[in-house]
Amino acid sequence: MLIQVIFYVAIAAEAMTAALAAGRRSMDWFGVCVLACVTALGGGTARDVLLGHYPLSWVQNPYLLVLCCAAAFVPIALARYMAALRWPFLLLDAIGLVAFTIIGCNVALDMGQQPIIVVVAGLITGIVGGILRDVLCNDVPLVFSSELYATVAIVSGVLYYFGHISDLPLDIVIIGVIVVGVTLRVLAIVFKLQMPKFVYDKELR
Repeated sequence: MLIQVIFYVAIAAEAMTAALAAGRRSMDWFGVCVLACVTALGGGTARDVLLGHYPLSWVQNPYLLVLCCAAAFVPIALARYMAALRWPFLLLDAIGLVAFTIIGCNVALDMGQQPIIVVVAGLITGIVGGILRDVLCNDVPLVFSSELYATVAIVSGVLYYFGHISDLPLDIVIIGVIVVGVTLRVLAIVFKLQMPKFVYDKELR
């Protein structure tokens, strides 16, 4: 089933991007694996805990932990080529974001949740892993300070929900949402599209 395929692709993609973040902070291989697992599985875990959806995906299928660790070693092996592979990894991250959003929405739909919860479940699945990664790396989370990221997840979630309740084949809906979401994310990177920022630099007396 297509949604299972994109699930595994998303896990691997997010684990690889986490490994890059770990490498930039000179973490050892254990740190690389931990950061990869937290990033790839953290969003789904947060979603499942909040929705009461058990067992957790990685508890039900422990081989997801193996997949995360294996994928995390790909950037290690390709370290000398990473400068040339910047865009492929940005695309992988974009695909992972949209794919996780779809998966999160799908879990909420299967539980019979209301539309707004469906979109929120997709949002949590898509962005929480990245937030945990950045917090562990002592950075301001990317989703709060850079190009459109959470917005892409919200748009993707809304599109998936309405596509899901339509008469369109599910695989067509999934492919369409991925194309739109990834395109929006790429445009945000290229043109540095951002949400308005709140800047307050006055001291309170």
